[in-house]
Amino acid sequence: MTEILIQNADTVLTMDDDRRVLHGADVLIRGGEIAAVGPGLQTGGEVVSGRGCVLTPGLVNTHHHLYQNLTRAVPGAQDALLFGWLQRLYPIWARFTPDEMFVSAQLGLAELALSGCTLSSDHLYLYPNGSKLEDTIHAAREIGLRFHPTRGAMSIGESDGGLPPDSLVENESAILDDMIRVVDGFHDASEGSMCRVGLAPCSPFSVSRELMRDAALLARDKGVMLHTHLAENDEDIAYSQEKFGCRPGQYAEELGWTGDDVWHAHCVKLDAQEIDLFSRTRTGVAHCPCSNCRLGSGIAPVRAMRDAGVPVGLGVDGSASNDMATLSAEARQAMLLQRVANGADAMSAYEALEIATRGGADVLGRPDCGRLEPGKRADVAIWDTTGVASSGSWDPAALLLAGPIQVKHLFVEGRQIVRNGEVTTLDLPRLLERHRSLARKLIED
Repeated sequence: MTEILIQNADTVLTMDDDRRVLHGADVLIRGGEIAAVGPGLQTGGEVVSGRGCVLTPGLVNTHHHLYQNLTRAVPGAQDALLFGWLQRLYPIWARFTPDEMFVSAQLGLAELALSGCTLSSDHLYLYPNGSKLEDTIHAAREIGLRFHPTRGAMSIGESDGGLPPDSLVENESAILDDMIRVVDGFHDASEGSMCRVGLAPCSPFSVSRELMRDAALLARDKGVMLHTHLAENDEDIAYSQEKFGCRPGQYAEELGWTGDDVWHAHCVKLDAQEIDLFSRTRTGVAHCPCSNCRLGSGIAPVRAMRDAGVPVGLGVDGSASNDMATLSAEARQAMLLQRVANGADAMSAYEALEIATRGGADVLGRPDCGRLEPGKRADVAIWDTTGVASSGSWDPAALLLAGPIQVKHLFVEGRQIVRNGEVTTLDLPRLLERHRSLARKLIED
């Protein structure tokens, strides 16, 4: 079995149960697992120097819309609030084909990998012109990132009072049938799985109450997780109160959308009762700080959630509502926003990094990831702290205060995905040219 020894790292942030921070330590990878962590380890296999570097578990992205990589910084959407932003972009997305879906997913995952991400979820909720969830699954398989795609859906179009154009909504019976198809065809529940599939009706304002309930029942029958957008901004709260006569948390609870197999994106506007509900039920939250700033949604009450015991991970959200997908920068933004809201001591760089690693893994139901300890998956990020970004830092392990935002090396399941800052599994220049060509076509059309 192949062994790789990452030797003599300046610092290893294990994120294990004791949150150990080791100095001058090694990490031994055997196959797809962490075999040992500590000083003086030996191997007959490959040796990678960790000198001048900080080692962390791979970062975990709990919310994304990879297809949006082709619609960054679109005029007319750059300064819009959420609902107006969606109305500007829906007609563009309606022109996508499987090719746009595949290329966007590959480039988005490459961007994440360079920022230290080893496990990413994705929320694909529109399927124009023959697009399918597996367009993104095949993209992730080629690059080699661990993937948790979700079969999203929209069923209420403009003619029925919804936001999306009718061309982007689907029949609810067909949605449920395709959910069964993709779970049966691609979901791998085993430990160390490279692909798990979730079910993810887009939001309470784009699907019916019946589809939300049926998706929850189907997910429990299939043993997969549930995901949607919830309580993202003031408009979201007002819509829920007008249409459903309750707040989003109560609506979710009534339809079976709480529990440790559920995670909701954003949750910027959760109140104290909803935070208590999520804590009691172990319902997870994907915190997307940059998108929340970009769309003016507000600052999510992450400090209150964490203090109450709500599982919280980080998400870059779609590239059209963030305009970049750098997960390490997202972690820094999460830390800074909690300080803006609650004071400079509200969140440390170490806690924010824990949310970005172990926290995200737990939200996605992956306790086999997000830690550097024997028996866990060999997903390792190596950060070079000898460069300009860390110069003058008295604590290079406080990466989110002073440190690089891109990795030197990245391993996923023991396979090196990034080497010396370059993606090893893709011809990135060729992919970028293909991506630019598709983007030009969308702009010209």
